[in-house]
Amino acid sequence: MLQLAWPIVLAELGWQTMGIVDTIVVGRLPDSAESIAAVSLGTILFYAIGIFGSGLLLGLDTLVSQSFGAEDHQDGRRSIVNALYLTLPLSLALMSILWGARPLLRLMGERPEVMRLTIPYLTTLTWSIPPLLLYFALRRYLQAVNLVRPVMFALISANLINLLGNIVLVYGKWGSPAFGVTGSAWATVISRIYMAGVLAMVLIVRERPGRGWPWQPSLTRMARLLRLGLPAGSQILLETGVYAVAAALIGKLDSASLAAHQIALNAAALTFMVTVGIGSAAAVRVGQALGRRDTVAAAHAGWMALMIGVGFMACATIVFWSFPTYLARIYTPDPGVIQISVSLLFIAGIFQIFDGTQIVLAGALRGAGDTHTPMFCHLFGYWFIGVPLGYYLCFSRKWGAVGIWAGLCAGLIVIGSILLMLWSAQVKQWQRTA
Repeated sequence: MLQLAWPIVLAELGWQTMGIVDTIVVGRLPDSAESIAAVSLGTILFYAIGIFGSGLLLGLDTLVSQSFGAEDHQDGRRSIVNALYLTLPLSLALMSILWGARPLLRLMGERPEVMRLTIPYLTTLTWSIPPLLLYFALRRYLQAVNLVRPVMFALISANLINLLGNIVLVYGKWGSPAFGVTGSAWATVISRIYMAGVLAMVLIVRERPGRGWPWQPSLTRMARLLRLGLPAGSQILLETGVYAVAAALIGKLDSASLAAHQIALNAAALTFMVTVGIGSAAAVRVGQALGRRDTVAAAHAGWMALMIGVGFMACATIVFWSFPTYLARIYTPDPGVIQISVSLLFIAGIFQIFDGTQIVLAGALRGAGDTHTPMFCHLFGYWFIGVPLGYYLCFSRKWGAVGIWAGLCAGLIVIGSILLMLWSAQVKQWQRTA
């Protein structure tokens, strides 16, 4: 599990550090709170749509890993070919939605000084949708056939490109105009084009796709991918959407609260990405074991991934509770933002273990072909518990941003607990039928 997981974890960390770099760089602009708030709102709204589209391709985890476990490599190739065909219509649809949603931002009641920066940032970021989907499809395939180190290399090296692009385009270095917050979005677009190009080259060199590959489009295979991917994508939409709503609600308070929300969210997302990588490894290991019809190995893989993920998140809790002020100062020197960030990081420490539990077990269930269960858990935990409770605590009890985060914390506790019980039930069913 660790041999497969650690390159994926580093890749996920590389993915998250891009957002952290963006936040740190724009946080040094003269209007620090407004710039961080704009990046926060624009990024969350982008991911609510863009990552949903990427999630539609998560069926590759199930189909390719099970084909690889059964040593039916041609079937795995059929899956990636049809996933690549899907990326074009998905890109056009998602870009249209994001561009069409821009006027709605002004109706959300956000502060004008934040909206002035958010609109051009989101408009630019939308151009990264096509390379993002291409990268995501290639990555899921390579991971499922145990080619994980190229994925790690692509993201780590892309971070250097993103950092350089941020410095040049945000501040106007080496003869470039200073684009401010929008320059950070252009750096992200360039980085994602690079990532997709690297993985495309890896596929060409390692797999040598040619006449032997099943290039003919298959509507049946596309439908299978979407049947598995739609619940998984919906789960991601429910999760990213709830943080978009949280950002919108916190944005109604003040720029400092929204900036603190982004700082705490970046810190929590960094640890979360570690368990996302472990969950992806769990999906591959469980899927490959089931492809071999070895339910004992599948159960063992899921439990092992959970043990590693929970152990890491317990360490993250200690860090969040021990060094909150230091973590906040990495992003901004603003004392008001730091004060709110410290309170939010304390709450983030509470839900770390439950957050790790839910994402690792969602991956294990995805490897088993179950993408519906995590979706319904996220719908119930976040939208029936987290958002209503957070709204009540924020506005009725006057807790502010802390109230929103307390509600989301309660939702995560429910989601993690339910998925743990359901995974245990799945393992017992395998044991009965073994």
